[in-house]
Amino acid sequence: MNNSIFGESGIQITVLLILIPVLVGLLIAVVKTYGTYKDLRNRHKLFEFNKKLENLSSEDVAFYEKRKIEEAYQLPHNELSGKIPPSDEKGIIHNINEIEELRVIPHKKNFVPQKYISEELAKLILYFIGFAIFWLLFGTTVGEYLGIKFVAPDADHVSWLSFGRLRPVHTNMVFWGWASFAMVGLSYYVIPRVSNVQIYSLKIGWYTLILMNVAVLAGTISLMAGMNNAGGEYREYIWPIMAIFAAGIVISLYNFLMTVATRVTKEIYVSNWYIIAAMMYVVVILTVAYVPIWQDGLAETIVQGYYMHQGVGMWFMFLTLGLMYYFLPQQLNKPIYSYSLGILAFWTQIIFYTLIGSHHFIFSAIPWWMQTVAIVASVGMVIPVVAGTANFLLTFNGAWYQVKTSYTLPFYLIGIVFYFTGSMQGTVEAFRFTNLIWHFTDFTVAHSHLTMYGIITFMLWGFIYTLVPRITGKEPPKIWVGIHFWLALIGLLFYTVSLMIGSTQKGLLWMDNKPFIQSVVLMAPYWLWRAIGGTMMWISHFVFAYNFYKMVNKKQEVIIPKTPAEILEAKRQLKNAEYIPTK
Repeated sequence: MNNSIFGESGIQITVLLILIPVLVGLLIAVVKTYGTYKDLRNRHKLFEFNKKLENLSSEDVAFYEKRKIEEAYQLPHNELSGKIPPSDEKGIIHNINEIEELRVIPHKKNFVPQKYISEELAKLILYFIGFAIFWLLFGTTVGEYLGIKFVAPDADHVSWLSFGRLRPVHTNMVFWGWASFAMVGLSYYVIPRVSNVQIYSLKIGWYTLILMNVAVLAGTISLMAGMNNAGGEYREYIWPIMAIFAAGIVISLYNFLMTVATRVTKEIYVSNWYIIAAMMYVVVILTVAYVPIWQDGLAETIVQGYYMHQGVGMWFMFLTLGLMYYFLPQQLNKPIYSYSLGILAFWTQIIFYTLIGSHHFIFSAIPWWMQTVAIVASVGMVIPVVAGTANFLLTFNGAWYQVKTSYTLPFYLIGIVFYFTGSMQGTVEAFRFTNLIWHFTDFTVAHSHLTMYGIITFMLWGFIYTLVPRITGKEPPKIWVGIHFWLALIGLLFYTVSLMIGSTQKGLLWMDNKPFIQSVVLMAPYWLWRAIGGTMMWISHFVFAYNFYKMVNKKQEVIIPKTPAEILEAKRQLKNAEYIPTK
């Protein structure tokens, strides 16, 4: 081993991963500098244009009026066919006069900004989303390095870069950083909107933002330093740090309850049911997981199964579904298909999901009856999943054409598809035989990404792309939204499908009592595909961050009028501006 710390390949890869955003920052600086120069040049051109505009003669105005009428004229399209309507079945000459966008990219409709929330609340929501994206980039960069380690396991020999420390950094950062920040931020929009009142306290929202950031930052540092709870997966943060996070959720729960209590509407819409219930459940889940009085011996394993699964199902899934019940009907401009199906899914998920934690410990020392209850409850989860999926898809009924012209609905649709497939896969994994094959293999990793990424993350992306343009008035570049979507989706499929295939073969080898090293050799090509898929997903997150920047960037583009209509409109505005009284 090289005595120099920078001789370690792991350190070198880490430095490279750090240099990537630095180089991107330098590239952005160059682009911004050029943009500033271009802006100054355009402003100079606009100044010269305005000088000419002031001196337009009546003959020039008449000429532009004439040209405006001429350019507005359109042929009746029956010169050659008479009364027979023209046909262009091959689409060769369709929209030949439009050159604003690439012909290979389908047209996507634009949003109309709707300023129906206060600037102060909009700022709070954008900060939540901004920090969520920061933790997404940070957490998945760690995940990218972990994927590399499966291909190059001897990449480093440094304790704070070991897999055992980095893996919980990755999972907790995307759990409590990315997904939780995005969900709480979006909830600060939905709760007052469906209640038709202002949020009870903006100050509480900022306190929550600060507490959650402190918890994730302190938790990351402690895990990297080797200080952890050692109690199980997803609860590696030590209890003082998790208490800070819980405190942030509790005060926002109070904020939401007070907002709903002062609502104008008579009914409490189903979105608020899901969101508030999720925030109540996460406090209960954290309390059960960290209070030590019932965590001796086998009881700790039972608590771990409860905590791990309830964290996913009753916090992330529950709250995201609540957001879907608001954003999907709003995006489609039609009501949810069935309010009753939403309530059925709500109560049956509470009944069944809270019982399924022990299905992670089939054939363990946990009582057989408890394992059986978990399996039966896993099958019972078919009810809320089918009810929710049917409700969402039937809401699309009569509006499927909107998917073609929307750059947000594909995210919704993929999230709904993965909601069904990923949840059903979880039910299948609970069966004793399939559990015997897949338990302790990478299949669990594939399943967790199929749900937390395919469902939660895709849905959150769709909600963010829906909401942010409406409160900022600026849209992302549509082609880059498409790049983000396809990189993430294809990368996720590479990641999950390869691990599922390899893990099934691995489990069968173990059942045949083959040597363990044989299963490691078997997984090598599948781990490579995992790294390839993970890299595509990781790149898509930087594209998403760029799109978010374009939506919140306040810089206005300098537009110089070119067509006769634009020139005349600029002249009209200039003429009106001349008569504005000065104080």
